[in-house]
Amino acid sequence: MERSKDWIYEAGRDLEHAKNDSVSGFYNWACFSAQQSAEKALKAVFQRLGAEAWGHSVVGLLQELAAKVEVPPGLLEACQELDKAYIPTRYPNSLPSGAPSQYYNEVEAERL
Repeated sequence: MERSKDWIYEAGRDLEHAKNDSVSGFYNWACFSAQQSAEKALKAVFQRLGAEAWGHSVVGLLQELAAKVEVPPGLLEACQELDKAYIPTRYPNSLPSGAPSQYYNEVEAERL
């Protein structure tokens, strides 16, 4: 069953969540939500193409997609930065010390 509309809808909601978290100063969560938005948007594309996509790496998904369709230049680099927000934004033990909320800032949240 083709569900690209559901995936893209949730991607949009995650992007809104990222924007709201950024405005509220929850920069680590804004970065994570941006990563989630990109992941779900890519999965929507796979759905639209009649394929399933698994995994959480935006880079991995984009590389797989690039084998099927042309990918705009620079998109891979943006996805590399998004992937870095998948785990450390949420788990203190993924960082040398401190809490994730201490590692992310407004500039980074807005960029992602």
